[in-house]
Amino acid sequence: MRMPRSIRRMFDDPAPQFAFELSEAGIAVASGGRPPRIGFQPLAPDVISVSPVRDNVLRPEALAAQVQALAGPAQKKRQRAVLILPDYSVRVVVLDFDAFPDDREQQLSLVRFRLRKSLPFDVESAALSYYPQPGGNNGKQRDVVVAVAPTEILARYEAPFRAAGFHPGLVTTSALCALELLRDAGLAVLAKLGGRTLTLAVADRGVLKLLRTLELAEGSAAEIVTHLYPTFAYIEDHLAARPEKVLVCGPGALAEELRQEFEGQAAVPVEPLRSRFGAPHPYDAGLLGYLESAEELAA
Repeated sequence: MRMPRSIRRMFDDPAPQFAFELSEAGIAVASGGRPPRIGFQPLAPDVISVSPVRDNVLRPEALAAQVQALAGPAQKKRQRAVLILPDYSVRVVVLDFDAFPDDREQQLSLVRFRLRKSLPFDVESAALSYYPQPGGNNGKQRDVVVAVAPTEILARYEAPFRAAGFHPGLVTTSALCALELLRDAGLAVLAKLGGRTLTLAVADRGVLKLLRTLELAEGSAAEIVTHLYPTFAYIEDHLAARPEKVLVCGPGALAEELRQEFEGQAAVPVEPLRSRFGAPHPYDAGLLGYLESAEELAA
């Protein structure tokens, strides 16, 4: 997955010294250096409850205390930081346009129009970012990645970091960063299970084609299979191809259970998601994907 231009521009200046990934499980953190120092601070189960439509931070004082502990002594100058949010807190979609204008005002108007009837909140007052991906069948066709969330959700996530002396110059999602770990996977499906949510993404040689985050009833391999087969059907119908592999990020036994299902019946290899910084977990896969991109750009 190519890093969007907005992220690449961050490295025209000195790279942020800190990157944080938030989840219901805790806060994964990486601080500057080569290699970076990577850690994890668990959170109590009632501090964060992820949702796309309501406040996610149930105990702001507890979250603020943990962030302050990670920050250490008060800084005289704000530290630039990357903030990676849970997938289910932000709606991410890929919109296809037969023609996408060059004018940014027109682009934003078209994106909002396409989203207006599909969101459970008001798109006009929401925080929205989009990225026209390269490629297409002609000079004007574009697949556009859009991330949108109620401003209140983002503000509550950002608040403890700002109070601790950080400036979140980039706010993104775990799955969008984790897609960096699919860079050489060809036409691949990412299945990322974190708590009660499943994120499914389809990337075709660096271009995101589909991203869905679902709330699961039980999180079993059998339930995940019921969502993966329609994803395979989407690939066959829209891309006229079959996935080259499924990359799994979740509990250790999950990859093996899915491998038994798909390598036999669907003849699709199933592998655990990997990173040069260690085995990704649902609570830090985005952080590790971001670090790989940052290292590549700094090289």
